[in-house]
Amino acid sequence: MTLLFSFGGQEIIIILVIVLLLFGGRKIPELMRGLGKGIKEFKDAKDEDAKD
Repeated sequence: MTLLFSFGGQEIIIILVIVLLLFGGRKIPELMRGLGKGIKEFKDAKDEDAKD
């Protein structure tokens, strides 16, 4: 099970290159922005549930 999450430097670089090839340089900031908004909404919803 730990083999699934043990990434080395080479594996991370390969994954980043594949993502860059798939989405292109211009789409990556937009994807990261969307990911950040999603994480923020998730945290806000989690905090709101904790208050209730």
